[in-house]
Amino acid sequence: MNLEKIKKIIFLAAKWISICTLIGLFSGTASAFFLVALEWVTQTRENNNWIIWLLPIGGLIIGLGYYYLGQEVVKGNNLLLEEYDNPKKTIPLKMVPLVLIGTLITHLFGGSAGREGTAVQMGGAIADQFTSLFKLDNSERKTVLILGISAGFASIFGTPLAGALFALEVLYFSKINFKSIVLSFIVAYAAYFTVELWQVEHTLYSIPVVPEITFINLLWTIFVSLLFGFAAMLFSRSTHLWQTLFSKTIPFPPLRPFIGGIILAASIYFIGTTKYIGLGIPMIVDAFSTPNASYDFLIKILFTGFTLGAGFKGGEVTPLFFVGATLGSALSVVVPLPIALLAGMGFVAVFSGATHTPIACTVMGLELFGIESGVFIGIACLIAYFSSGSVGIYQAQIVKGPKYRLYQKIKNKDIDLL
Repeated sequence: MNLEKIKKIIFLAAKWISICTLIGLFSGTASAFFLVALEWVTQTRENNNWIIWLLPIGGLIIGLGYYYLGQEVVKGNNLLLEEYDNPKKTIPLKMVPLVLIGTLITHLFGGSAGREGTAVQMGGAIADQFTSLFKLDNSERKTVLILGISAGFASIFGTPLAGALFALEVLYFSKINFKSIVLSFIVAYAAYFTVELWQVEHTLYSIPVVPEITFINLLWTIFVSLLFGFAAMLFSRSTHLWQTLFSKTIPFPPLRPFIGGIILAASIYFIGTTKYIGLGIPMIVDAFSTPNASYDFLIKILFTGFTLGAGFKGGEVTPLFFVGATLGSALSVVVPLPIALLAGMGFVAVFSGATHTPIACTVMGLELFGIESGVFIGIACLIAYFSSGSVGIYQAQIVKGPKYRLYQKIKNKDIDLL
């Protein structure tokens, strides 16, 4: 190897390590601020329940903000996926304040939403600014978008391995080069440690008792995993259904979250509890030790699908955790497996089915709950992935791999029968 090649390799390594460090630092800092702000607005809402009646006003502010200032970024996560598959123009940096403020307003006034979407959009928009700064071509820009998604996910959940894999898997592995894989892990840890440096804590979960791997236990695992997959399918289709209904019935976009906010506020008042709105972290934590009602997961699906479909901002993943954990917890009444294990399996399996990312979700389960439950977690994520249908929460996501081939065969058989 001559001197020029060595210099080129050193330059490229220095360039990409610098890019990873900067993306990790900025995305991690944005996530740290977001987590602190999210905790503050959540506590403010819980201490002042009357504020929920202002949800329509909050929705109108979000709607008007995106209509007049952010129409090019209103697609959110789907915009990141579209730009990766077909690069056109740099994602505007204004996506960061718009989605951040929109999500905080949603949670402050009582919408049911998550936080992953916000963190991933902030990470993606921040990362994409380095495209012009470092004069990157389209291939390199794809790598930068992967880094943004990885940094956002890893920093918001405190799971760097899952964050790196999620960014790779949600964009479909076969279109990703080896360089992107290595860099995705580097930036995930950079973002994760940035949040740690800011001393912002993540929610801790545990599965204290893991049963033996027996034939009967595996059968029960397969059974509940199928239910987790169906729950993921219901969640995804519900969100898309509400979005379609609002788009068709209310032509002026800013009015959608305003009218949706009126209905949501009245519904929250009618049911007399706030446990189904916001992130729902207390309910998720309790699900690991106390059996949930059989309808808790269904109400969360309804509230989240309606909130996001109306045009409020936030993510889908934490609500997916809620749906899976509470469904698993409710099943503990009839399924002879430990309640924490069922809640933990549901936590990641519903997420796996709704995002078509079984590998990342399995690794996330190992990071959150420990390697002891790995076999049960892996089976749950894989079966939920296959049983959740062909439509996920991200409409722009290109679904390939074994799941795609399975549903193509099913579709072709249906055509033959007709």
